[in-house]
Amino acid sequence: MTEGLPRQIDQVIPPWAQPFLFRKARYKIAYGGRGSAKSWTFARMVVIRLALCTRRTRVVCARELQNSIDDSVHQLISDQIEALCVSHLFRVRQKSILGPHDSEIHFKGLRGIRNDASHLKSFEGADICWVEEGQTVSKASLETLTPTIRRPESEIWITFNPDQETDPVYQLAINPPPGSIVRKVNWDQNPWFPPELELERQWMQRTDPDAYAHVWEGECRRYTDAQVLRGKWCVESFEPNPLTWHGPYYGADWGFAEDPSALIRCWIFEGRLYVEYEAYGVGVEIDELPALFDSVPGSRDHTIRADSARPETISYMRRQGFRMAPAKKGKGSVEDGVAHLRSYEQIVIHPRCRHAEEEARLWSWKVDKLSGDILPVLVDAHNHCWDAVRYALEPIIRKGLSAGDYATAGGRVF
Repeated sequence: MTEGLPRQIDQVIPPWAQPFLFRKARYKIAYGGRGSAKSWTFARMVVIRLALCTRRTRVVCARELQNSIDDSVHQLISDQIEALCVSHLFRVRQKSILGPHDSEIHFKGLRGIRNDASHLKSFEGADICWVEEGQTVSKASLETLTPTIRRPESEIWITFNPDQETDPVYQLAINPPPGSIVRKVNWDQNPWFPPELELERQWMQRTDPDAYAHVWEGECRRYTDAQVLRGKWCVESFEPNPLTWHGPYYGADWGFAEDPSALIRCWIFEGRLYVEYEAYGVGVEIDELPALFDSVPGSRDHTIRADSARPETISYMRRQGFRMAPAKKGKGSVEDGVAHLRSYEQIVIHPRCRHAEEEARLWSWKVDKLSGDILPVLVDAHNHCWDAVRYALEPIIRKGLSAGDYATAGGRVF
């Protein structure tokens, strides 16, 4: 193998992925739950393919929507180039990566190929198109992409965590064209599964088997109409402007026993709510909370509104130098908070806030098991990040301001 790469491929690629690397196939699809290292593995495969190539090879790394290079796998591939000790073979640029034999890696949004001819051309010459976050890809994008990747022996790679059974990429995975390589992979097939994730996995397995099946075992989501934030949220990179945006606002939810503790930093701008940072940990001891909270920028400089049910924890965090305030809870406060969250034109979650995104998918109203009716009762699960958001915005919610009112207020409410 090329100098710098290990001689034993098992050292860098898990066994489930080796057919993807060494066998030819038009479609190579890996899907499943969290902790399987799908994205990490495919990024390594891109690097290895280019490091071993004997001719110019073009790779396009795509996702449904890419507003900036931060939305892409650019950083992930750059990290794997260093991890595999082949930096001498690559030149990492701001928006692309160059490799041996003038090979190229580009990063594009699929939505653009439907209405931009120049965008389309960047896909046409690709030898490999890796589609990440495949569950978000629309039918129109998939139908446009497939005939666009048409070089001889070109390949379409897809990685995703299943969401709904009707998603186009999920249907492609369970009914693939002949000769495709498709693998469902989960945490137990990752030789390097980290102990930090094992604690989270065990906690969800004990507390919510249905959510566990979706998050960790790669099963499709159930009861999508029962989602509290259905149709209201998206995941996109953004950069707040403190001069024009309202915030930042901080809210904390305390873990009980092995429940998660969470801290959220969010902003409001033009009728939208932006979730910028999260700190999240399962089984966090009280003396570990300061270090957890310090992972969120500015957490010691701003007021943090927290669940008032734990006054001793609030008191402890004050003694550690945090500006803590108890959120004023009362009858109807949860329902008012939900109504306020849904009043935003959109809730934008930064990609780094993966637990907030996961909870946005899973936070639900109860569903009657016999009739299937959605009940006006919240499931007390997968709400830790969003309880923290409610606490952060509690003075605004208490004043009865809607997102629209706040957008036109012309100043901070508190």
